[in-house]
Amino acid sequence: MALVVGAGALLLSASVVAVAPRIWRIANAHQELAVVLPDFADLAQRSYVFDVSGREIASFEVENSQPIALDDVPDHVVDAFLAVEDNEFWVHRGVNVRSLFRATLSNFATEGPIQGASTITMQVVKNDYMAGFERNGRYKLLQATYAVRLEKQKSKEEILERYLNTVFFGQNSYGIGAAAETYFGKPVSDVTFVEAAFLAGMVQAPSSYDPIINPERSRVRFLQVLDRLEDDELLTDDERLEVEETFVLPERVRARPDRATERTYFTEAVRDYLLNRSDILGDTYEERYTKLHRGGLRITTTLDPFLQARAEEARNELPNNSLGIDAALTSVDVSTGAIRAMVGGRGFIPGQNEVNLALAPSQTGSSIKLFILAAALQAGATPEDIIDGTHPCRLPNEGNNDEPFFEIRGGVNGGVDTLRRHTVRSINCAFARTSQIVGLNRMVDTVYRMAANPYLFEGQPASEREPIRPFASFATGGNELSTLDMASGIQSIANEGLHHDPYYVESIDDAEGNRIYTHTVPGTRVLDRDVALTAIDVMKGVLTGGTARRSLADFASRRPAFGKTGTQQSNWTAFFVGATPELATAVMVRDPDRYTPMVNVPEFVEAGVPRVQGGTFPARIWGAYMEEVALGQLGEQFDFADWDRPASQPRGPARLYLPGNECLFQIIGYEERTPPAPEGTTPPAPDGFRNPQAPPATQPPTGTVPPETVPSTTLPPRPIFGQVDGGTTIPPDVLDPNAPLPSAPSGQLVRPCR
Repeated sequence: MALVVGAGALLLSASVVAVAPRIWRIANAHQELAVVLPDFADLAQRSYVFDVSGREIASFEVENSQPIALDDVPDHVVDAFLAVEDNEFWVHRGVNVRSLFRATLSNFATEGPIQGASTITMQVVKNDYMAGFERNGRYKLLQATYAVRLEKQKSKEEILERYLNTVFFGQNSYGIGAAAETYFGKPVSDVTFVEAAFLAGMVQAPSSYDPIINPERSRVRFLQVLDRLEDDELLTDDERLEVEETFVLPERVRARPDRATERTYFTEAVRDYLLNRSDILGDTYEERYTKLHRGGLRITTTLDPFLQARAEEARNELPNNSLGIDAALTSVDVSTGAIRAMVGGRGFIPGQNEVNLALAPSQTGSSIKLFILAAALQAGATPEDIIDGTHPCRLPNEGNNDEPFFEIRGGVNGGVDTLRRHTVRSINCAFARTSQIVGLNRMVDTVYRMAANPYLFEGQPASEREPIRPFASFATGGNELSTLDMASGIQSIANEGLHHDPYYVESIDDAEGNRIYTHTVPGTRVLDRDVALTAIDVMKGVLTGGTARRSLADFASRRPAFGKTGTQQSNWTAFFVGATPELATAVMVRDPDRYTPMVNVPEFVEAGVPRVQGGTFPARIWGAYMEEVALGQLGEQFDFADWDRPASQPRGPARLYLPGNECLFQIIGYEERTPPAPEGTTPPAPDGFRNPQAPPATQPPTGTVPPETVPSTTLPPRPIFGQVDGGTTIPPDVLDPNAPLPSAPSGQLVRPCR
């Protein structure tokens, strides 16, 4: 058998030796030609994402490629690769005939290939210039020709660096930087000579020699590599035996401890934002995708790690429960709109729990009233204006012929009271009427302006997001908004009327360190400053004496804050939306499946909450978050910055009314009244109605004997009221936020129209 193998090897070797000079001449025949290979294409690079402190929080890639300069690769790593792959790299000119001859003999003499015939230069040519070429007899000739050309154009160092950064190692790892991370969980600078040799041994057949998929074949290949190192005297016999006994094959894909590997609600939102909701990285999706996943970008986000940690801790105020009810939170910087914290639920689990509740539109309940209050004040209302909040109430339901009236039967009876008290007590009938007094189309416009963000904007396609509509149920949460939408809206108030769209990205640098994007979007004035300050002043009462007092009165007594609670019908969803001068934060609690009544949930009952409303768990979570933030950032001091007091109102209270639903009346005359006659007497004939301006009635003629009458007792005349023109509702096409509201003097008689 040995004789046969030897004879075959000699025959093949002779053939190679005979053909080699011809190949060499062909390869060098082009050396006088001006034809050159194109330059290396840019390497795909992983993009990194950082929080505001510079800590890495995510990376985006298609293939794991982490280019590294040759100067940053340790010499012993280079030596290991050259020993296994091309030990004459520094002396050949691209094609190594002797290596080809030696590899042929070696492969015949062993059970498997130890060293391929391709040089490192030829492998670079294959990877960079010959993808898609048909593997026929011409392929090797072209590869050799291109290798010679490449050596004329590039230095050895450039070729070696390209090789180490592009060679494939399996497990989606391209280049030594990626391989060091995948198999050993370390940077290239920490890779040992033996580890480098192991990686070099994989290059010949990465899938076959993958230690995670094929550990046995990987072990055999590694032993062949050790033989090679020992033959070349790079390992002594004792060293080789020690390595063979102690080296442990990688058993799983690893990650460097200094690299972020876990996906989160925030980082997934950043990815979606850059790919689908902005043109920061390009005009087309393909351009944005390539830059994000192959461009080696350095993306600095708005995420504050301290605030994010506090938000996740506060979310745990909601007890674990068997129904899967969860909580979400979004917190934005009041002065800029930067998204500082985002909790989409209990935890992001790929393939299992990926729904980001912070971005999920939900019915808001009464928390939508913060927009109604702001719109009414902007249109000229004052907190002391009077409005009817009598419960139940029946209001027009324009555009719905099947149900021409919208009735509110649940909630609290507010009676006729001030806008301030209706806000603090969250009176549904008062705010449903106010929303129609403002004008439902104007209310829709107000929400779009105050809460504008990448997920909610005027003209948004219905296929992407159900538009906000002028429902009669607007004031009770008939439209769906997310915690990001609500935080965005209350930010406009907390920032004294200046709105900033919430955003994720502060800046982006390219792979060369050049700044290609900086967030510099200015704010938009959506409310007059004094209107915003008045709304703040009114909604402070929600925390100190209103629907959130049980959870937040203590906090509000020590720190400036305002907000609004909200609970959807049947307790399906509950919100608390509030702000301090620094942060605008919205909290929402619901079942991810949307329609689970949060009533008598055993785990919640045990925590003292039989019915989940905006003033319970949402307010508790908000308070726990803000308390920790205030303590962590400002310490125990109590001189917290507060908003200015609003200017005094320019007029006295007025009566707000809804034309067509409420009518105005005034006295048009008086009716004389006489007391009833005692039994057995004849009452006088009534004078009937008389105008209060008319002269007294004519006396009977002298000498006439009047009938027997009861002694007269004077009663004040009864006023007669007549309806007066009360005008019309705000026309649907009037969106001017300053257009005045229907109102009357506070003493004006207003009654439901019949």
